Amino acid sequence: MAEHLRSFAREEGVVFIGKAQENTPVFRTERRRNPKTGRPYPWIVRRSAMVNNYYIYAVDRDFGPFFLKFCSYFPFNAKLCLNGHEYAKRQLAQEGIAFEALDNGILSCAKPKRLQAICDGLSAARIDALLRKWLRLLPHPFTAADRKAGYRYDFSILQAELSTTQVLDRPVHGRLFFEQVIRENLDLGRPEEIKLIFNRRIPCRRRTRARFCTGVVTHGVTPSLNIHYKNSRIKQYHKENRALRTETTINNTYDFGVGKRLHNLPRLREIGFAANRRLIEIERLSHDCILSEDTFQAIGRPATAGRQRASGLRFADPRVQALLQALILFRQLPQGFRAADLRQHLAALSGSDPASISQGAITYQLRRLRLHGLIERIPDSFRYRVTDFGLRITLFFTRTYNRLLRPALAAALPALRAAATPASAPLQRPHRPNRHNNQASSPGLTKLDTFTPSAVC
Repeated sequence: MAEHLRSFAREEGVVFIGKAQENTPVFRTERRRNPKTGRPYPWIVRRSAMVNNYYIYAVDRDFGPFFLKFCSYFPFNAKLCLNGHEYAKRQLAQEGIAFEALDNGILSCAKPKRLQAICDGLSAARIDALLRKWLRLLPHPFTAADRKAGYRYDFSILQAELSTTQVLDRPVHGRLFFEQVIRENLDLGRPEEIKLIFNRRIPCRRRTRARFCTGVVTHGVTPSLNIHYKNSRIKQYHKENRALRTETTINNTYDFGVGKRLHNLPRLREIGFAANRRLIEIERLSHDCILSEDTFQAIGRPATAGRQRASGLRFADPRVQALLQALILFRQLPQGFRAADLRQHLAALSGSDPASISQGAITYQLRRLRLHGLIERIPDSFRYRVTDFGLRITLFFTRTYNRLLRPALAAALPALRAAATPASAPLQRPHRPNRHNNQASSPGLTKLDTFTPSAVC
């Protein structure tokens, strides 16, 4: 298609027509027999068959390149495939707005707000008008008598792709950022993370056959993050080393309780774009969790609100680390979490029996987290949700403790180290001051071996 488009100079028309034999769902007749009389009779059944399909690749004045596929066997199925980015490019060109294309997207535009309005204006009515227009121009599978009898094509959504493109001002830094995003979010395919992205309740895994997984696929040197939910998928990749593309592909609208008719397109747009935004927000919070020193000190001090008072969250306290790791598991769940949920997770993280943790201890921990601003109570309920500030605190505390402090202590204390590490070599090398410092040092002082923090990092 791309090769033929380069030589196609007209504003609108058919570029070429192709024919292919494909395995297609059709209706066929089979012979059955009456169990009483034994007489045969035809019966219509739904089967698949290898039949000819005709592909009509064309260019529309408003939509750009698209194709229509017609099946040559009853019930003469048809398929329309169009690209919303090509529609946006055509509209920008017709309005004389300067833009720079990014393959399947827009890299830059002189009027970005107008571009967004054009994208939002791609409605079900416009798509239906495109089909009706070309059905009038092209040979129709239905005869005039068929159409007079009421036979016509109607739309159902076979697949919908909804993408969010964020252009990066520093492409090299963007690639490094995306590789870190992949490393930090390999668990997004788990059920507890999927319901956070799609805002849907996930039933017990024993009672559902849905697919939950996260995949990292490398095409050449470009990695992509793939998150699967039933028949749908979110794909995120670094597009042409210039932009971060996040696209949700919905292959079965029933996965979200939405019908397949074309008038459901606004609802699918809402679901797809909301999933893109939630995924980006989760990645942003997990990537950018740096805190100021004042905030770090304030978390470790007692907090008061009116007559209520709670102790500080000490960084190296194992109970505090278990409490914060439990909060990460909740991850801003839309329905929140209960005191019983917190008890179960604290017991699992501390290796104790849930019955050994009293209700008073859980109430105290909830008040402690609430006064420090890490959680908030959902109105008119007994549930809590983790705040954005709370998620940053938990990510910073737990990652710093598990990824920096614990490995550094293992390297700094050779008697407790199980294996040699790259960071341990500088720590065991004795500090040798130069000759000038030796002469200036007082004979009454004892020289100590020292290490620099940079060696630990």
